[in-house]
Amino acid sequence: MEIKINWSKIDTVLLDMDGTLLDLHYDNYFWRQYLPKIYADKNQLSLQETMLILEPLFKDHAGTLNWYCVNFWSEQLELDIMQHKHEVVNKIRYRPDAKLFLKVCRTNVTDLRLITNAHRDVLNLKIQHTQLDQYFDTMLCSHELDAPKEDQRFWQNLQARQGFDPRRSLFIDDSEAVL
Repeated sequence: MEIKINWSKIDTVLLDMDGTLLDLHYDNYFWRQYLPKIYADKNQLSLQETMLILEPLFKDHAGTLNWYCVNFWSEQLELDIMQHKHEVVNKIRYRPDAKLFLKVCRTNVTDLRLITNAHRDVLNLKIQHTQLDQYFDTMLCSHELDAPKEDQRFWQNLQARQGFDPRRSLFIDDSEAVL
């Protein structure tokens, strides 16, 4: 399906990162397979025992800033989350045609922003491996706005920090909870 965008009616493009521009495989693999194995090995547990510990923790913090905070998870799990994220950076990839879309956006709008729930350390890691920052005027993380994108405070804080006209903006995200 081809979608036509009337660029003359858009001043600002707000784009999510994970699942929208970058493939979710890296994050899914890290949190569902790699980290549970590391936690299990460290604590001499089976993967099944580990998941009985991790799944309720993940559920309790889903949709909150803690969910996206590598410092929080490092403390909770007594693991250096960023160190372990570096170990699997080879899985960070653009989604198909994402670079082309970014180039089209860059050509057609004067205000291109990345807005992500990812922690700044994770964003920086992904920038190192994708050069994603070359496309954007601004890159903001939910931690910098004191709320995740699922929370209206995020959007209020974003407007207060760097306003935009919602009627002349295009927002793309892969999360129904955010949309």
